[in-house]
Amino acid sequence: MASKNRELKEAKVLEIKERMEKAQSMVISKYQGLTVEEDTELRRKLREEGVEYKVYKNTLSIIAAKELGFENLVDLFQGPVSIALGYDDPTAPARILYDFAKEHKKLELKGGMIQGEVCNTDKIKEFATIPPKEVLLAKLVGSFKAPLSNLVYLLNAIKAKKESEEA
Repeated sequence: MASKNRELKEAKVLEIKERMEKAQSMVISKYQGLTVEEDTELRRKLREEGVEYKVYKNTLSIIAAKELGFENLVDLFQGPVSIALGYDDPTAPARILYDFAKEHKKLELKGGMIQGEVCNTDKIKEFATIPPKEVLLAKLVGSFKAPLSNLVYLLNAIKAKKESEEA
């Protein structure tokens, strides 16, 4: 029986390690005090953005973090904590949890890791204010488009002026 229990724990540690390794970002938060409705709402928001939200045993999370060399995360696994794992947009977990925590004071950001960098709560909040990748790309395209539009307008004005002078 003890052997079977150990195998289950080792499999769970392997699962946690794989998820941590694959994630571009990971935010650890204290969720104690959230109602079932609030937790369901949070999970729905995270899922819509492609963020995985898990609650694991702290001892297993600590083992996984240590095996991956994330010793700086170990202190965050105290008390009832959850892990939000972002695979596509590295700012998504921080942004969603930060916005949710503004309305639901029971949710407390503890820290995490974004693209290999271990972050404290303040750093997570900084990342939370970065707009989503799609918004940043749209702004970038817009910044390229504006000068080109002005150039086209200028060229059309020059063309129109030359045509009126010739007539």
